[in-house]
Amino acid sequence: MLKTFLISGITLLILISCATSPLGRKQLIMMPASNMEAMGIQAFQNMKQKTPREANSSANNRYVSCIANPILQVSNSPKQWEIVVFRDDSANAFALPGGKIGVHTGLLKIATNQHQLAAVIGHEIAHVLARHSNERASQQFLLQTGIVLAHALSKPRSKKAKMWMAVLGVGAQLGILLPYSRLHESEADEMGLYLMAKAGFDPRESVKLWQNMGRANGKQGPEFLSTHPSHHSRITRLKRAMGRAMAFYRQATAKGKNPNCRL
Repeated sequence: MLKTFLISGITLLILISCATSPLGRKQLIMMPASNMEAMGIQAFQNMKQKTPREANSSANNRYVSCIANPILQVSNSPKQWEIVVFRDDSANAFALPGGKIGVHTGLLKIATNQHQLAAVIGHEIAHVLARHSNERASQQFLLQTGIVLAHALSKPRSKKAKMWMAVLGVGAQLGILLPYSRLHESEADEMGLYLMAKAGFDPRESVKLWQNMGRANGKQGPEFLSTHPSHHSRITRLKRAMGRAMAFYRQATAKGKNPNCRL
């Protein structure tokens, strides 16, 4: 009876939490948007307190804002976004729920022009627009709930039973969570490609960006153990979506969208 009740409850929760991503993929969204935004704002505040950052008037900040603002305009996001450049040598950038964008100074050495940096910023904004952090949190919540439920129902006492519970945890991570994370990255690559093109940035430069990343990062580990697609996989998918992106780019430039952001 308890088993049936618990399984029925989880099934109902999944059914009422179904959503659709901007690219038409079915998603599991269980967390309140307000909670995700509050966590994003708090995480960004913590980073600003711990990591040195560029002044708002600095050339780096003006440059990054010059690139991010046109992308935000075409994203139709109603939020007022905060953009901060952090003094960090790692080639990284991120966007958080609650309208926060962070760019590390190290990325400016890899993304060698406005178009390449637009590819990264578009990608990070796409993660927020597609609610990937919410989906990721929902997947982890559901996975943990399933493991606890399996443990409670089986009541494992032997070493063999405990071993299988451990295998269940590792298998779920490798077979469920990591592929979804790579799916998020690939989805954000495609969405970001379209966003940058609609804003008037040349989407073809996204391929050059990942070639630069590949040279900077050297050899990668096996893709099946990574939460990010390999650079080669990324470039292949970007090229596959390039026709549509170029159509957006031509439409944008015909409307006079021609950003000119320089350091």
